Amino acid sequence: MKNNPHPSHAACPCGSDLPYGECCGPWHTGYAAGQHAPTPEALMRSRYSAYVLGLIDYLLATWHPSTSPGELELPPVKWLGLEVRHAQTTGDAGVVEFVARYRDNGRGVRLHEVSRFVREDGRWLYIDGQEPE
Repeated sequence: MKNNPHPSHAACPCGSDLPYGECCGPWHTGYAAGQHAPTPEALMRSRYSAYVLGLIDYLLATWHPSTSPGELELPPVKWLGLEVRHAQTTGDAGVVEFVARYRDNGRGVRLHEVSRFVREDGRWLYIDGQEPE
């Protein structure tokens, strides 16, 4: 995984009000050692933070193989914030509804998505997302 320059004492990009080192940081730095986000919401937050920080390897590693693009190029956008609206887990399946805000070429954009997650071999993986109905 790419070395992450984000300081562990700085605010976590996911907006949890926790320091990065107590929120998404452990999942980013410990993934290869078997430290995985314990819930779909924690994984979704850590994936948002990975987009903010440009951690492509983490994004691909937490993407279910059946829907993973295989490679990923991040667009040059400025991420502005995350709001988790709903999170639910039933057995080995989970959904998280969120709104992520970013600026693309000076224009504000809101990504409103309901993401699906599945737990396999003890780790949560992102399957896909769609706009809510």
